[in-house]
Amino acid sequence: MEGHHCRAPGFDAGNPLAEANVRRAMWLTLVMMIVEITGGWWFNSMAVLADGWHMSSHALALGLSAFAYSFARRHARNRLYAFGTWKVEVLGGYSSALFLLGIAALMTFQSIERLRVPQAIHYDEAIAIAVVGLGVNLLCAWWLRGHHDHGHGHDHGHDHDHDHEQGHAHGRGHDHRHAHHEDLNVRSAYMHVLADAATSVLAIVALCGGLMWGAAWLDPVMGLVGAALVTVWAWGLLKDSGRVLLDAEMDAPVVAEIREVIEQGAVPARITDLHVWRVGRAKYAVVVSVSTPSAESADYFRRALSIHEELAHVTVEVARVPQESQPAAV
Repeated sequence: MEGHHCRAPGFDAGNPLAEANVRRAMWLTLVMMIVEITGGWWFNSMAVLADGWHMSSHALALGLSAFAYSFARRHARNRLYAFGTWKVEVLGGYSSALFLLGIAALMTFQSIERLRVPQAIHYDEAIAIAVVGLGVNLLCAWWLRGHHDHGHGHDHGHDHDHDHEQGHAHGRGHDHRHAHHEDLNVRSAYMHVLADAATSVLAIVALCGGLMWGAAWLDPVMGLVGAALVTVWAWGLLKDSGRVLLDAEMDAPVVAEIREVIEQGAVPARITDLHVWRVGRAKYAVVVSVSTPSAESADYFRRALSIHEELAHVTVEVARVPQESQPAAV
């Protein structure tokens, strides 16, 4: 048995533009948080004051995202992290999703409490501050809009020789939509901004309804609607980031591509063990054990896999077996 592996010096290039915009959104959210808390206290508006404290949790979550970017960038070349620091950003997204669920729970509790014990609302001042808060959230969403989805399709539509000496050419085109190649850290920041914008819109609707028709109950009801929306967004982010952290990647399109390259090539071979996991937004590591009756080396199979640019770290083990005793593929 022989093995060969290649190791790239860095698995993820980072996302400096997204990092800068997350920081901008964090500082603007902090300023708006201070305005809402001060305004709520000054105008004796519990609704605005509560929204200010609600915004403080979003500012904290944005700060967590910014910290994750900074930590990943500063330790990108630290040999302590065998496969780089990209998952620190994913961990930031996961933690931020937990914050969102906590915010949704708090919104639910406060809304139910206000349904039970209605409070007097200073509508004019509350509406004015809620409108300004919505403007801030929309501006932050504009900054982050281009970074929260890095899904892309890559097309392996070229003919490629796995080994020129063997004369084997693959003429198939692979067009896969790797929609999960996204920055989960900036997505979490984007979700926080959207959640805040949604609650601002619902608050404005409720406050306008209360001002014009005296329907004070609209305020807590819209709070419950907003809590449900935030819960749905947070749960989706929690599932996506959790999959990455748990290396649940064996259903990724690249796994089928690896099997095709090795098992449908010119050299008879079977995969007896295969492990694939993500080490960057669009980068994977693979460890594969191959059994073959041929004399080809592990380097042959590594070169064959090199046509897939998303494979940043490839380890191949080759076991020589007689033709008639080829084990079943896994």
